[in-house]
Amino acid sequence: MKAIVQDRYGPADVLRLDEVDRPVPGRGEVLVRVHAAAVDQGVWHLVTGLPYALRPVFGLRAPRVRTPGMDLAGRVEAVGPDVTRVRPGDEVFGSCQGSFAEYACAKEDALAPKPAGLGFEEAATVPVSGVTALKALRDVGRVRAGQRVLVLGASGGVGTYAVQLAKAFGAHVTGVCSTAKTDLVRSIGADAVVDYTQEDPVDGSRRYDLVLDIAGNRPLSRLRRALTARGTLVIVGGEGGGRWLGGNERQLGALLLSPFVGQRLRSLAVMEQHHSDLRALTELIEDGSVTPVVDRSYPLAEVPDAISHLRGGQVRGKIAIRL
Repeated sequence: MKAIVQDRYGPADVLRLDEVDRPVPGRGEVLVRVHAAAVDQGVWHLVTGLPYALRPVFGLRAPRVRTPGMDLAGRVEAVGPDVTRVRPGDEVFGSCQGSFAEYACAKEDALAPKPAGLGFEEAATVPVSGVTALKALRDVGRVRAGQRVLVLGASGGVGTYAVQLAKAFGAHVTGVCSTAKTDLVRSIGADAVVDYTQEDPVDGSRRYDLVLDIAGNRPLSRLRRALTARGTLVIVGGEGGGRWLGGNERQLGALLLSPFVGQRLRSLAVMEQHHSDLRALTELIEDGSVTPVVDRSYPLAEVPDAISHLRGGQVRGKIAIRL
């Protein structure tokens, strides 16, 4: 089968299209004929091996899994032993290791039926970013109806889902983005939009019950100024910083400081998606509360270009990969 592979860490041009063996599903695994995948910042981190703190998990000198990619949508080709919820021919979406390929093996628990009405490319943009936003708001942020929520990074992959989910949960949502993306953030339901190039969204002039900071680099001291006295901060990822921690030292700082202040300071790192979370998102997608935002799609051979486009900072929502 055709797959994108890499033999070393580095920029997007370390990736190449190659012929590799088709995987065989093991116990509890499902072989999926991939019709679409997606690109996000997590893929870039795994391709580059940055920050270095990731490497003990994913490979010290080179990636343990040669084919990158996490999101996928496609049809079940075959199932391994002990698989009970899906069968060949089912249309599914979810996550795995190595989705930038014609076939990929995923754990049964990481797949769910594809939402009705979504094409494969739209469905493939949901799992990683959608579940991250869901967990950040529902499980960590404990969002409630009537709360005021600030989403920093509202125009990106996680951010576009976070804005829509917070609205679906009954919150008043303020989205933060650049000038060129204010129309997008407003169109997906934000009650207010702040252009960070024109004003500081965390200057303390407005306070929120929940602040969701997505792939940001603002220090904790500034983020806390935007919180109410008992508000909650959830940090999702981080950019900038050094090559060892890549900005993720803010998460550690939040955990250490939280017991000593009235505000709840939390972080989130979602490594796997579970079918129960995917089904929760499916319900919201099918009732019209959430719609995937797809910037553009690229063919499999152009994954390096897709990653370069992502790193350019102009992406609105997610990038899909079509097969």
